[in-house]
Amino acid sequence: MCHRKPGTPGVGKTTLGKELASKSGLKYINVGDLAREEQLYDGYDEEYDCPILDEDRVVDELDNQMREGGVIVDYHGCDFFPERWFHIVFVLRTDTNVLYERLETRGYNEKKLTDNIQCEIFQVLYEEATASYKEEIVHQLPSNKPEELENNVDQILKWIEQWIKDHNS
Repeated sequence: MCHRKPGTPGVGKTTLGKELASKSGLKYINVGDLAREEQLYDGYDEEYDCPILDEDRVVDELDNQMREGGVIVDYHGCDFFPERWFHIVFVLRTDTNVLYERLETRGYNEKKLTDNIQCEIFQVLYEEATASYKEEIVHQLPSNKPEELENNVDQILKWIEQWIKDHNS
């Protein structure tokens, strides 16, 4: 069983992913960290001031672990991951004023700030997720306040328990 959490940077994917992993015993993989550790890049984007992910190498790197299952994948995009990898996809959503403060704190340049806020306004990542996976496995979760984080963790843990029951009987 695997699930992933796309969403604009700053919506709380990493916090949620790590919390879920510690409570569920599933393995947590942050694709950004993996790319840094393994140097899975294909050049540098001057405009956004960040390396460009080599998506094919990321997929190759993760494939064996994903076949085994029991993985939580954290990344802000999802259209290049094989559909067979995931049983459920959670897209985190954050109000733009909350998101703006979070990204500003991270020191994002103006272009990166504006583009990420627009991305959230236009639900770009939710639409990417529904275009990449069966609509019934894609769920949106609010991620503005600490209480929402706790609710999301509880909700996903219940889903995991149910999935395990349904697939082990």
